[in-house]
Amino acid sequence: MGITFGVGAYFIWGLFPAFFGLLSFASPVEVVAERILWTLVVGLIVLLVAGRIRELRRIDARTWRLAAVASLALSLNWGTYVYGVMNEQVVECALGYFINPLVTVGFGVLIFRERLRKMQWAALGLGAAAVVVLTVDYGRPPWIALILACSFATYGLVKKVIRLDALPGLAAEGIAAAPFAVIVVVVLAVTGNATFGSSAGHSALLMITGPVTLVPLLLFALAAPRVPLSTMGILQYLTPALQMAWGVAVGHEPMPASRWAGFALIWLALAIFTGDALRRSRRTPVSVAKKV
Repeated sequence: MGITFGVGAYFIWGLFPAFFGLLSFASPVEVVAERILWTLVVGLIVLLVAGRIRELRRIDARTWRLAAVASLALSLNWGTYVYGVMNEQVVECALGYFINPLVTVGFGVLIFRERLRKMQWAALGLGAAAVVVLTVDYGRPPWIALILACSFATYGLVKKVIRLDALPGLAAEGIAAAPFAVIVVVVLAVTGNATFGSSAGHSALLMITGPVTLVPLLLFALAAPRVPLSTMGILQYLTPALQMAWGVAVGHEPMPASRWAGFALIWLALAIFTGDALRRSRRTPVSVAKKV
């Protein structure tokens, strides 16, 4: 069941280009604002039904500040992703999530002064080489991929130190971002640029961003205590693989040989990184359990 939950979470995330492509009628800013608000609404309902709504009252000031930082990083990630999908840059979005594990390791070295093994250095070197190759291919740095990777790595760093479970954490992040999201929605409505309320279909699609965001998170939270971290680490590549397949097969985005070469370097780096992690996990098995 754990693997089923994990595959379900990453599979849904992998299909996000199909869903967010339907929201091209709205601007990326409006989509992110509505997504923040409706995810918060659904999260609060789930907490209320689960009898855990009081947990939000026990959050201290430091945790609220961390939640605000996490919310800022996640909002930047969401906005960049929606912009990429709407501008037919799904392959570059997928690249961002392929690069993300390597950026996270790099942050560990820079911020926490972690020491890397030779194989990890090799993986980082290949990742850097891939970015150079893709920069030459695109004629510019792959900004969408880099912003996605760095913003989500930042979000992961905050989640590493914040003392909140998945659901209360997401609700706290939504509360921190809600005032800004409300301002965006109001400004768009006053200036006549809002699409929410313009039709039942448009309004329904924007409202669905709430459960679409929360469901895979819940599946992930159910999978985490049931599946070894090494297995979850491998499963995470399902998401960018599906997104890349969508961009190439459905979006017909160009993939010249030089771009394939850049992706090949990233995949080789991830293979080295994952293989090294699997070997270490067999030597020092770790059991991790998290409450939803």
